[in-house]
Amino acid sequence: MNDKIREKLKLLPNLPGCYLMKNQAGEIIYVGKAKVLKSRVRSYFSGSHDTKTERLVAEIADFEYIVTESDIEALLLEINLIKQNTPKYNIMLKDDKTYPFIKITNEKYPRLLITRKVLKDNAAYFGPYPDVGAANETKKLLDRLFPLRKCKVLPNEVCLYYHINQCLAPCVFSIEGDIYKTMVNEIRLFLNGNVSKVTARLNEEMKQAAEELAFERAAEYRDQIKGIETLRTKQQMMYADLEDRDVFGYYADKGYLCVQVFFIRQGKLIERDVSIFPFYNEIEADFLTFIGQFYQESAHFIPKEIFIPKEIAKESLAAIVQTKVTQPIKGNKKKLVDLAIKNAKIQLDLKFNLIERQLERTVGAVDKLGAQLNIPRPTRIEAFDNSNISGTSPVSAMVVFVDGKPSKKDYRKYKIKTVKGADDYASMREVIYRRYARVIKDGLTLPDLIVIDGGKGQVDIAKDVLTNQLGLDIPVAGLVKNDKHQTHDLLFGEPLEAIELKRSSEAFFLLQRIQDEVHRFAITFHRQVRSKNSFASLLDNIDGLGPKRKQALLRKFKSVKKIEQATIEALRAAGLPEKVAYAVKEKLKKEQ
Repeated sequence: MNDKIREKLKLLPNLPGCYLMKNQAGEIIYVGKAKVLKSRVRSYFSGSHDTKTERLVAEIADFEYIVTESDIEALLLEINLIKQNTPKYNIMLKDDKTYPFIKITNEKYPRLLITRKVLKDNAAYFGPYPDVGAANETKKLLDRLFPLRKCKVLPNEVCLYYHINQCLAPCVFSIEGDIYKTMVNEIRLFLNGNVSKVTARLNEEMKQAAEELAFERAAEYRDQIKGIETLRTKQQMMYADLEDRDVFGYYADKGYLCVQVFFIRQGKLIERDVSIFPFYNEIEADFLTFIGQFYQESAHFIPKEIFIPKEIAKESLAAIVQTKVTQPIKGNKKKLVDLAIKNAKIQLDLKFNLIERQLERTVGAVDKLGAQLNIPRPTRIEAFDNSNISGTSPVSAMVVFVDGKPSKKDYRKYKIKTVKGADDYASMREVIYRRYARVIKDGLTLPDLIVIDGGKGQVDIAKDVLTNQLGLDIPVAGLVKNDKHQTHDLLFGEPLEAIELKRSSEAFFLLQRIQDEVHRFAITFHRQVRSKNSFASLLDNIDGLGPKRKQALLRKFKSVKKIEQATIEALRAAGLPEKVAYAVKEKLKKEQ
């Protein structure tokens, strides 16, 4: 704990509000809420914590807080602050997945679609479905039962769907509006759980087809009836009132929270959703925040009623979600909440080992690497590698790992500008200067560790540029490969020395992944540049053939061989004057 935090802790008020934890770069890394700010914020910096909370606290360099009038206001503010700032330790609270709906479009000739967005477009939406597979299964059955239009834009002739009896082809034939109206009404009934009318119609059509000895058509009706029955067996009837409900239960253990949601639509338990994430606040508080994100951020369908466990503040939830909130205390409704809680415990037990293993390979590996090098936790690692063949088309590449996972949006490619020939040292000097001069100029986030795919020479050059030219103090390590091109030694320290890392350790595997990734990225970029340069070199020194015309030829013909085979007329069609076209043919003929 630094002196700034120590002094701020003394001034915290005994009031409700939100607190924003920041790292050394001033970035908000966690947002929380509290009934009493003084006691809650101080708790992070006193006493013992589990590993993941210690990891959060270790990154806190400063904090701010906003006082609110009530705990409910603090909850609403917290949800908005998380949405606005997307702090790294809050992002894991609820993923950004949305749920699929089946949509009947509001058009002259309606279509049946699967969508994840519920819009105010007067269309009919049914769901949500727990995954796109369940929605697709239902839509596939409905497509067989009801021949609605399939094409987004009406074609000029009938398509395959017409020939397989899944479309009436309004593009060609005149279809009465009542026919579509009847189909849409039957689909609505079907999706609302009333399948008896559809089943009765199919039974009659199956019998009629059998009487007419149309056994293939009868078999198709039979299969459709079986499809409906199969779909119904996956839905358990819960209540006769046919209400839409979401039932929440949760279970917490070892610093992780599992939330189980049962979706009840038209009285039927259609599916469930499971979310597991680490929590850093009070369990009940993070559970409420989860529900707020569940409905607000994913545009989730809000049912007429929500069931929650009795220990959750009902008033707080009612302020987040504008619907009826019930805390059952007996009977079948209470059993349903208990069932959600039971399932949450089972799911947490099942997935806990996998989560621990994943964190051990990423965040845990970063912790161990920092401890091994005796540096602060290297949350952000930037790695560099050069690539050239005999000095041609020299390039360099940088990859970024954050919390042990690649952050591909931060990857960068560099064409070497100031170096002639194969000079890895000079190339490394140029790239390190270009990268971190830009970081300083644009106020970007500095890495906690720089990894160079190379030995002592490259590492020393990187240190010289950072320290003597840019005035930066960033730890630099080198990765050396063996004769089999495998990660072998980690060089670090002053003077540089090989750091002993167990080959079976997660820290070693992390470095191996980093080295393999930066090498892959650099090689891929080098091949792209070399390919373009090779193409361009064959067409160099031709009067009238500049860079734009070269690019036009590449786009048109794709290869030098095809350009050589092309006629003068084809080259002129690609934008070359006749004189230049003849010059290109002559040059390629000589090269060949």
